[in-house]
Amino acid sequence: MRSEARVDLDAVRHNVAALASRAAGGAQVMAVVKADGYGHGLVPCARAAVAGGAAWLGVAFLEEALAVRAAGIDVPLLAWLYAPGEDLRPAVSAGVDLGVYDPAELTAAAAAARATGVPARVQLKADTGLSRGGAQPADWAGLCEEAAKAEAEGSVKVTGLWSHFAFADGGADHPTNSRQTVVFREALEVAERAGLRPEVRHLANSAATLTAPDTHFDLVRPGVAVYGLSPVADSPQSFGLRPAMSLRSTVALTKRVPAGAGVSYLHRYVTERETTLALVPLGYADGVPRNATNTAQVLLAGSRRTIAGTVCMDQFVLDVGEDAVATGDEVLLFGPGDEGEPTAQDWAEALGTINYEIVTRVGARVPRTYVGGTS
Repeated sequence: MRSEARVDLDAVRHNVAALASRAAGGAQVMAVVKADGYGHGLVPCARAAVAGGAAWLGVAFLEEALAVRAAGIDVPLLAWLYAPGEDLRPAVSAGVDLGVYDPAELTAAAAAARATGVPARVQLKADTGLSRGGAQPADWAGLCEEAAKAEAEGSVKVTGLWSHFAFADGGADHPTNSRQTVVFREALEVAERAGLRPEVRHLANSAATLTAPDTHFDLVRPGVAVYGLSPVADSPQSFGLRPAMSLRSTVALTKRVPAGAGVSYLHRYVTERETTLALVPLGYADGVPRNATNTAQVLLAGSRRTIAGTVCMDQFVLDVGEDAVATGDEVLLFGPGDEGEPTAQDWAEALGTINYEIVTRVGARVPRTYVGGTS
């Protein structure tokens, strides 16, 4: 192949098992497989996660949930983000739990239940300090009371109560996260007074799953850790996780150029001496950030090499000097690091971002190939 994102499904399975082993008090694992499995492949990773011990799956959008169901995966499944007017009936019919943030969403879920003849499974989200989705504390009691009425009428079943940390990648022990845990416990008490008895209560993201057992409640909800990437400053190996994706390409062309040759758009790189350039057919349309220009490194012919000049839409250039490099040689952009290649975390640090973005932005033009497990 010209390029590929190779995904180790055994690593996904292993990571979920490792996360499950850290879940405190018998808490189950919801493996988050939104955004096409963080770029790794929705259905293959969902299957691998279930094989690793995930009792639940989580996605953002309804179409992701329906794709999981269409693949024959029937574990409990939560979809938490949809817009007003979206048709909830297929999700309700498929037994997908719906995230509910306000009375309007509760009303829409109840209407879909009446239309399908199937009670809508809903999970109420409390805004404990992220100020994104979910009901503010002032509105929470009213939402719980409305949900209890709808449950008594038989149109909905409240299966879960949940929230989300604001400092997802800042360490689970951040003071804001501690305050949010207190607010969440208060929200659970309000819901109980309203008569709600959900199946699961959940708050812990990847970082909290790994480091904050007091936040595990009935369910932990890891995302990036499922794919072997650390959500905290520590090395992922310290948690027993293994990165699942390696991004690879091929040298498409080599050429000798003289000293003083400007390379790629705007000549942001100029050769210091006569040298060999290698052309790699991956660019920002494939998810290689343009700001990787003269910054990010790749592995080629046993050495790490910094991208030389501006990353283009479909390609970038490497200066390989006098090294023996030929067309067809493999270029490894990132992976687990086993061969000395950069990791997604290395790329994130070089580019001033997070490892989540590095893997999720790998574009659709790059084929995903799978090793291990069952795709």
